Amino acid sequence: MTITGKTKVAGIIGWPVSHSLSPPMHNAAFEALGLDFTYVPFPVAPERLAAGIAGLAALGVVGFSVTIPHKVAILPLLDRVTPEAELIGAVNTVAVEEGALTGYNTDGIGLLSALRSKLGFHPEGRSVLVLGAGGAARSAVASLGLAGAGRVEVANRSLGAGRGLAEAMRARLAGTDFGFQPLGQLSDKGYMSSFDLVVNTTSVGMAGDAFAGLDLATLKPGACVYDMVYAPPVTPLLAQAEAAGVPWANGLGMLAAQGEAAFRIWTGAIPPEGCMEKALAARLSTPGNP
Repeated sequence: MTITGKTKVAGIIGWPVSHSLSPPMHNAAFEALGLDFTYVPFPVAPERLAAGIAGLAALGVVGFSVTIPHKVAILPLLDRVTPEAELIGAVNTVAVEEGALTGYNTDGIGLLSALRSKLGFHPEGRSVLVLGAGGAARSAVASLGLAGAGRVEVANRSLGAGRGLAEAMRARLAGTDFGFQPLGQLSDKGYMSSFDLVVNTTSVGMAGDAFAGLDLATLKPGACVYDMVYAPPVTPLLAQAEAAGVPWANGLGMLAAQGEAAFRIWTGAIPPEGCMEKALAARLSTPGNP
């Protein structure tokens, strides 16, 4: 890739951001399509967020991804936020057009795409258990509700956070039955048997830890499991699903799909099928990478 004065720039802001897998993913797609774009990391400290955003807009970048800890803090700094991003309460993608910044959230798009492509799962009328109540859970719960899920149950260590998330979505998405339970409820006999899908939105599994009392063997026939964690590729949750004969997938597909959605926003082009996921898998297989 040759950088010239005509090269368009996109990137990612976060703190820290050096570990991000987004640059190799997006640059592989730019190269595959022969687009004169490049994607770079921009480390932006929380106290410099407003200045960083103004600087990016002034420099003429076409857009940027947003990661921890800026996904919520960036909201009041944008000129416009899409309805889905407003519902989720977080932004992970920003487009810059004539100096105006529009915030999107493509995480939900990524989740739904991965569920379809990896598990053949469609949420309409289905019952889903979401583990966790943080930012990733909010995106998952909102996107599942928007996609027509019949029931979405939030299980979280803090009952207050789970209740708050369920009640917030219930007030906005009347077509879905939103509920909440403490994580301890998962071990109750028969509780798991009503769900078609389990989605882990937490970091549980990244360090080899597991959910106590969770028995995936008691899921209803035909149910599946999706873990947003992608490193390691097989978490204890997914190993349990495998042992129980339950179809499963890790978070790599979602990471690629949300990136593909952002790519389309910035370029108007569709990345070659599988290009971003292959780039991610190659980077993750390299020793020393997350």
